[in-house]
Amino acid sequence: VQLQASGGGLVQAAGSLRLSCAASGVTSSINVMGWYRQVPGKEREMVARLSSNGRTDYADSVKGRFTISRDSARKTVYLQMNSLKFEDTAVYYCHIWIGWRNYWGQGTQVTVSS
Repeated sequence: VQLQASGGGLVQAAGSLRLSCAASGVTSSINVMGWYRQVPGKEREMVARLSSNGRTDYADSVKGRFTISRDSARKTVYLQMNSLKFEDTAVYYCHIWIGWRNYWGQGTQVTVSS
């Protein structure tokens, strides 16, 4: 299983970015698809996740600004990030659960200039 993330970059505060993550080599149903982020010196934190039953979870810091969605046929998860803040600057990682196994993508840098 491989996860290929894209869409990161440099954006001004209040701007928007859309991250994508496509899974390949998957032969079973993906139970949960999500996004995490990490800044140097801090633990990786959950940003948003979406279960196959439609349940979504968001970090309090991104509620109302970020939206997670998935295209199950393309095995792709998206993260629409609006009203970006300087504190959203981080490396963003996609993550999936297939049964009891989980997989991480390589990370994509998001930098928000103030």
